[in-house]
Amino acid sequence: MIAGLVTNLTIAASGLRSRWLLAAATVLATILYAVDSTIVNVALPHMQGSLQATQDQAAWIVTGYIVVGAIATPLTGWLGARFGLRPVLLVSIAGFTVGSILCGLASDLGQMVAFRMIQGAFGAALVPLSQVVLLQEFPRSSHGRVMALWGIGVMVGPILGPTLGGWLTESFSWRWAFYINLPIGAIAWLALMAAMPKSKPQGHRPFDLKGFLFLSLSVGLFQLMLDRGETKDWFQSGEIMAEALFAGLFLYMFIVHLLTAKNPFIDIHLFRDRNFTISLLIQTGIGAFVLSPSVLLPSFLQQLQGYTPSQAGALMASRGLASIVAMVISGRLSNHIDPRKLLVLGLAVVSLSLWLMASFSIDTPEEQFVLVGLLQGFGIPLAFLSVTFVAFATLPDSSRTEAGVLLTLVRNIGGSAGISMLVALIARSAQVNQSYLVEHFTSYTTSRWQTIGSPPGANGATFGIVAEIGRQGLAIAYSNAFSILAAATLASIPLVFLLRLSRTALHSKNVNVSTKSNRTLQSQPK
Repeated sequence: MIAGLVTNLTIAASGLRSRWLLAAATVLATILYAVDSTIVNVALPHMQGSLQATQDQAAWIVTGYIVVGAIATPLTGWLGARFGLRPVLLVSIAGFTVGSILCGLASDLGQMVAFRMIQGAFGAALVPLSQVVLLQEFPRSSHGRVMALWGIGVMVGPILGPTLGGWLTESFSWRWAFYINLPIGAIAWLALMAAMPKSKPQGHRPFDLKGFLFLSLSVGLFQLMLDRGETKDWFQSGEIMAEALFAGLFLYMFIVHLLTAKNPFIDIHLFRDRNFTISLLIQTGIGAFVLSPSVLLPSFLQQLQGYTPSQAGALMASRGLASIVAMVISGRLSNHIDPRKLLVLGLAVVSLSLWLMASFSIDTPEEQFVLVGLLQGFGIPLAFLSVTFVAFATLPDSSRTEAGVLLTLVRNIGGSAGISMLVALIARSAQVNQSYLVEHFTSYTTSRWQTIGSPPGANGATFGIVAEIGRQGLAIAYSNAFSILAAATLASIPLVFLLRLSRTALHSKNVNVSTKSNRTLQSQPK
């Protein structure tokens, strides 16, 4: 009897260790992809010189990765359901790691773009399927904690990427921005192989080739339009107009096919769940609210305040640290507080932080950047984790894989669209602001030139004031962009009130109640 009890305890402890080893492996896989999505941006100028490429050609290093990843993301849901999560994740980690090594060894632009596409194709499954694995292997009562761990990889990865990329590029070489993935990928692969149990595929739904082609072409062309729009002057370019036209056309064809096909590529029953559909809309906005500041703020610090990439990344570290703390807190609160309340609180805090960022100027001290980063880092996890809980709360377990992929897809699209639109807005707004400010410094406004101490002309004083006008115009443009983000975040809060009460908290309470009932029955004399 005692031996049997010891055996049971040993098996239970071993299972617990395996589950947490699995959690560590999936978090590493998430970080692997999340970091790589931003780490290359810092190293791109160095890669451009080494590979003898123009700026427009070097942009394909990023574009190829984004577009192929966007096309492959919808496919990962079907692959996970058809072949099982374990083999798909193992192949994805191995392929992404090998692709990273090949990128580090690339000797010309063609090889680099091809190897980056390999990275994008294999890496598309890492984030969504890692999330589904944790939801599948852990009981509902532990979902808050494991989602907090997974969320750390998603949130901190884009923040850590520029800092790590800047340090590796300055200290070693741009190639180490890819080589760093080898130890991370190897550890994640070995841990996943050891900890993740084999499971049967969820179903044998036939592959809808037509639906996949329509959706992938629409998403791929849309991502290509977003990535190249700024360099091509947007809709003044025939290329951008063609990409937008065909992206919309293929999307229309996909929707018609989805409504009429017998076995469509995406299960249409998912959209009949009100929580999931509304969560998709909120998740799209969160993609813009989270990713856009991660791109805009480093540019603000470097362009207007003269920080190096490493210094700008260090200032943003407060955002990452606050995110880690908030992830842990929100993970523990998720089983005790209505997720809708946490979602409203998170969106409100993020909106407040963006409103404070709108007051940044070229003279803003470091302390203010750190404080706003702490505030924003605290609000983002509350919103991100809460909308994830609500999205899965009313879905059957068999729909988790496809739902996780769709949530990741819309978050990525929202982030890409938000960044592209805001970068374009900043460029146009800076030109308008500069034109307006120059009107106050004509040759007739003698009082202003007397203040400078020199009349207008081809001299240093004139060049200095023109440069300062450009900086001030750009600062106002950034302020406008942050104000729009703050207003958009605040405007998304009413969607929360359309959500139904999540079953996650109710389930955990029922577990506690049933546990107490079982103990009471066991204590009664027979």
